Amino acid sequence: MLDRVYLTLYRFFSFLLRHLPFQITHRFMRVLAWFAYSVSHKHQKIISQNLDIAYRDSLSKEEKKSIGIAAFMNLIDTVFGIMRRDGMCKEEVLKNVTFEGSETIGRYQKEGKNFILVTGHYGNWELLSQAIAIKFDLNLVGVGRKLDSEIMDEVLKKNREQFNVEMVYKKGAMKGCIKAINQGKVVGILTDQAIRQNQSIDVTFFGNKATHTPLASVLSRKFGLDLVPAYISTEDYKHYKVTIYPPLVLHKTENQEEELAILTQLQSDMTEKVIRSNPKQWFWMHRRWKGFYPVDKTA
Repeated sequence: MLDRVYLTLYRFFSFLLRHLPFQITHRFMRVLAWFAYSVSHKHQKIISQNLDIAYRDSLSKEEKKSIGIAAFMNLIDTVFGIMRRDGMCKEEVLKNVTFEGSETIGRYQKEGKNFILVTGHYGNWELLSQAIAIKFDLNLVGVGRKLDSEIMDEVLKKNREQFNVEMVYKKGAMKGCIKAINQGKVVGILTDQAIRQNQSIDVTFFGNKATHTPLASVLSRKFGLDLVPAYISTEDYKHYKVTIYPPLVLHKTENQEEELAILTQLQSDMTEKVIRSNPKQWFWMHRRWKGFYPVDKTA
C-alpha cells in the first residue's frame, strides 16, 4: 500500500516538475530546503559537527546554516532532477550541461582503453552519471544502495537505464563491478561516505582520519585501470558544469598494501579539493568521520 502512495507521489511531482516554470520550481526548492533544515534538528547538529571538524571551528553559526540549507537544496535538486528527467530525451538532458576536461575521457576512448569513474555526493550526482553516459556514449555502471521500496527501486532503475546507466548494489558490489569491467563497461563509484572500519582503507580527509572505500583502488590494481575523477556543480540549479579532472594513476609495485593506500588517499584528496572549492555543493548530512571523531550522541 505504501509503495503505491510513493509511486503516486512520484508521478504527481514528475508531472508538475516537467510543466511548472523554472522560477516557481526554484522558489519551491529554496523554501523546501530551508524548511527541511529548520525542522531537522538532528541533521542541523550533524552538519554543524562535520563543518567544525573540517574547518576547525572557524565558521560562524550563520555560515554553517547557509551551507546546511544549501546541502538540502542540492539533495532536493538531485531528487527532483530524477523526476524531471523521467522520459526525457537524451538531447534534452544535456541541454544545460557543459563539460570541462572532456579530452581526458576522449583520449581513453580514442586509445580503446577503459577506466573507472570516481566521484562523490557533490552537486547533482545523479545528473552527473547520466550526463557523462550520454555525452560519451558509455555504458556506465554505478554502485548504490537498493531502495527499501521495491516499486520505487524499479522506477529509479528504469529512469537510470534510459540514459545508459545501470546499477549494482553495495552488497556484492565487487562481483558486479568485475562483471561490468569484463563486459567493457565503465564503472562509476561514489567514494565519499564512511564505511565499516574493517572494510576500509583509512585516509586523511580535511586533516582528520576517516574510513574510505577501497573498491576503486582494488579494481584499478586488478585490471590496470586509471581512475578518472569527475564532479558536477551548479550556481543556479538550471545550468550545470561537469568537470573531469586528470586521472589518478596506479604505479604498480610489489607492495600492494602501500599502492592501495596511496591511490585511496589520492581519491580522498581529490574530493577534499573539490569540496573546498565550494562547500555548499557537498552532502554534509552524512557522518563522514564516524568512528574516529567524537560526536554529539543526541544528533
